[in-house]
Amino acid sequence: MSFLLALLLAIQVTNVTWVDGPPNLPKGTKIAVLEGGTKELGIFTIRLKMPAGATIAAHTHPRPERVTVLSGRVVVSIGGKETTFTSGGFYVNAPNEVHSVAFQEESVIQLTCEGPWELKFVTPSS
Repeated sequence: MSFLLALLLAIQVTNVTWVDGPPNLPKGTKIAVLEGGTKELGIFTIRLKMPAGATIAAHTHPRPERVTVLSGRVVVSIGGKETTFTSGGFYVNAPNEVHSVAFQEESVIQLTCEGPWELKFVTPSS
């Protein structure tokens, strides 16, 4: 990417527009799209504002998901191991890696992913 193009794409995000999150995320979730689109092919960046106490049950994504915690307290469970992330924390969910997420307080996370974004819930075997 040329330097000039990089400058054209650079923005200072101080005031984002939040809208209701998709129905497959916990009630009260808000989303802000910073770049691209979640339903389109290609790279996108979004922010999710998650209410305190929200959880996202065990699920996978078919493509890598890069997550930065901007505020709050986020507990990620992968393979039975829980890791807590706070402001500045960063993790990558590998493709098809089963994980769940709990938000102990209102939290804002930023995701940079390859679209289209898919969240496939895992149902336990009977």
